[in-house]
Amino acid sequence: MPLDASLTFLGAAEQVTGSCYLLKLQNKQILLDCGMTQGENQITEWNKFRFAFRPKDIDYVILSHAHIDHSGLLPLLVAKGFQGKIYCTQGTALLLGVLLKDSVHLYLKDLDWQNKHLARQGKKLLDPVMAVQDVEQVLDYCQPVGYKQKVTVCEGLDLEFLDAGHILGSAIVQLAVKQGKAMRQLVFSGDLGNPATVLMPDPSPVRTADLVLMESTYGDRNHQPLQNTLEEFANALDEAHKAGGNVFIPAFALGRSQEILYYLGLLYHQGRLKQKMVVLDSPMAIEITKIYSELMAEFDRKDTKVLHGYGARDLQSFLPILRLASSMEESMAMNRISGGAIVIAGSGMCNGGRIVHHLKHNLWKSSNHLIFVGFQAKGTLGRRLVDGEKRVKLFGQNVAVKAVIHTIGGFSAHAGQDELVGWARMIGGQPRFYLVHGEPKAQLALQSRMVDYGLHCQIAEKGQQIKL
Repeated sequence: MPLDASLTFLGAAEQVTGSCYLLKLQNKQILLDCGMTQGENQITEWNKFRFAFRPKDIDYVILSHAHIDHSGLLPLLVAKGFQGKIYCTQGTALLLGVLLKDSVHLYLKDLDWQNKHLARQGKKLLDPVMAVQDVEQVLDYCQPVGYKQKVTVCEGLDLEFLDAGHILGSAIVQLAVKQGKAMRQLVFSGDLGNPATVLMPDPSPVRTADLVLMESTYGDRNHQPLQNTLEEFANALDEAHKAGGNVFIPAFALGRSQEILYYLGLLYHQGRLKQKMVVLDSPMAIEITKIYSELMAEFDRKDTKVLHGYGARDLQSFLPILRLASSMEESMAMNRISGGAIVIAGSGMCNGGRIVHHLKHNLWKSSNHLIFVGFQAKGTLGRRLVDGEKRVKLFGQNVAVKAVIHTIGGFSAHAGQDELVGWARMIGGQPRFYLVHGEPKAQLALQSRMVDYGLHCQIAEKGQQIKL
């Protein structure tokens, strides 16, 4: 008897961000992730956004991890009527409070600014679609589940999380969908980690599956060897030191900032870091770094061994020249430093946050260096800078791009093509693969490679519904 179950691709289909998939199982509706699409105006995103379902009809949400493009619409989901359970790992539950509160605070701040602009024009003001209380409700709905701990979500649906090795708390979602004697193993990879990067363990293997939703962000390329990446990073920092300017690193507060602190700590202890000051200029990154310290037991053991070998108890003590810029005044002071500083600031794609203020004050100076250490999605300021735009508009002002720009892809927390294919080939059974979380070029390349290995692989289309 076939299963009375279907899966609909609502987000991160033929694009990288906006993760959201709807599983219908008999009379239950379950969301896999509930993420924001990045690269769009956030007020427009929030106030005009319409779910492809009624939020109050959703019974459960299962989260792969805490990144906003996987979790960011949860406060809106609650504001619109969702009252179910949210299954996630302990690390994800701790991080959600930081990320979602920050996201909603930014939304409300931007909404206030836009309403002042509308008021001056005599236009109707916009009502907020959510509040900080909705984040608190999200956290109340969270049901933390440990790795390799099997739980029953509802009748006919069992859940198990495996470590995805992407960020703290990131998970591969394994679902056993059962009805009578029929059963299907549904796997959602979430974001698979890059085994070469630090802090997180390698992605866990999946024993067997019938259907796999697999990320494909770097489906068309491999990352260069980590040692080459570190050399490239060190050379860029050295070049900036010789130029007498500052270094600005746009980095996501979650995951990438902590990895960069680790690598800077390595260079410092090797005597290769010439700059006299490293500034973590992000209240959210500072708070998340503390959470990382609390859950160091989830780190890759070989990396914690390095920390302890230098007498460090956490990432902050591993880098003695690190300064934490929590306040706006401390952040603004960075723009008065003429040289010798490394500033790590959010957001990672330059679509908001303190990095944009730094770019306004520093992008036009040829002595400064801007180092991108992560993927830049289409439509973001970061992508435009990487693609070579010579002039950008920041806070209503045209700013010339004269700073030296470096793109270092080897730091990616995502698996490259070889790792993706290797992970997929280890899965037993005869799974059908649907590629998600990737741009078309990357997906086509990965699909071709997987088909060459005899794997059944399709590219998921937005709105497409498949039967389990």
